[in-house]
Amino acid sequence: MHIIHVNLARGFRGGERQTVLLIQALAKQDEIGRQTLVCQPSSPLRAELADTPDVEFVNANHQLAGHWQAGKGGIIHAHEAKAVHWAWLHSVLFRTPYIITRRVDTPIKRKWSNKVFYRYAHCCVAISNVIAREINALVPRSIFVIASAYTPVRHNPDVAKKIRDTYPGRFIVGHIGALVDRHKGQRVLLEVARQFEKTYPEVLFVFFGKGEDEHKLQQESESLSNVRWLGFKANIGDYMPALDLFAFPSRNEGLGSVLLDIMSAKVSIIASDVGGIPDIITHEQTGLLVPPNNAAMLADGIKRMMNDSRLRAELSYRAFAQLENYSPDAMAAAYLPLYRSI
Repeated sequence: MHIIHVNLARGFRGGERQTVLLIQALAKQDEIGRQTLVCQPSSPLRAELADTPDVEFVNANHQLAGHWQAGKGGIIHAHEAKAVHWAWLHSVLFRTPYIITRRVDTPIKRKWSNKVFYRYAHCCVAISNVIAREINALVPRSIFVIASAYTPVRHNPDVAKKIRDTYPGRFIVGHIGALVDRHKGQRVLLEVARQFEKTYPEVLFVFFGKGEDEHKLQQESESLSNVRWLGFKANIGDYMPALDLFAFPSRNEGLGSVLLDIMSAKVSIIASDVGGIPDIITHEQTGLLVPPNNAAMLADGIKRMMNDSRLRAELSYRAFAQLENYSPDAMAAAYLPLYRSI
């Protein structure tokens, strides 16, 4: 079985991480003969998959490039929006069936071209139920829901210890994500930091990541003594165990795969009740959910978690216990029947 994966993103965010995890997990399956990845010439995906066996790369700067180099293949798997365009065109040129995986919960533009792309896909996959409903609103059809996977990592305890030693006696509330407020809602968490600065000085808010709002957010919070911006970390999994609590105040979210990594690090979670987050976080069972865009409710939830170590331990334990359902191998096993059906 030859699978042509397509991901034309220039950067490396959650969707690209999931593309890597799936290709790596499929490489362990005997029935997968080889895999081709169509991507940007400078894509970080290349380095991530450099040591994965039987993976070839094809350059494509845009949707019209790379088709003849990729050849016919057996199945095309489109992993992001531009890849959907590429997959449809390739199917026209080579009569190769394609699968679409949609990872974001933003509305799909109601253009005739999008309707064609989704209608003629062999099957459509959503990573959460809210995304499945969005696809179905565009093109009524059966949608498969296959969740993202956590990233298997071995945590380096020295990194977490260094963070704890740097901020002794602090209750560390962490956030990890692209610094894009309209999506991740960092300003909601900064409002909580303003409220806590005088009343709960022991609480420290640390932000990891980079993005288009990075400088604005840092300027807006430069007067806050309880906020630290620690930048993008390639080994972010090593930092997660240093957190006492993970706060994820997203305004919209396809699923929030970073939450699975936080569960793997056994850190308790408070997150927005929005998008696909409720698919993996059950309120009062595996984390706390609060309304989006609501700093007051988020602050109340953080206070509750801060003052109840037993609750934090119970929530993180139950969240960790469900992780076997979200492993890369489980994700690959869910895709294999779809590939076989083609």
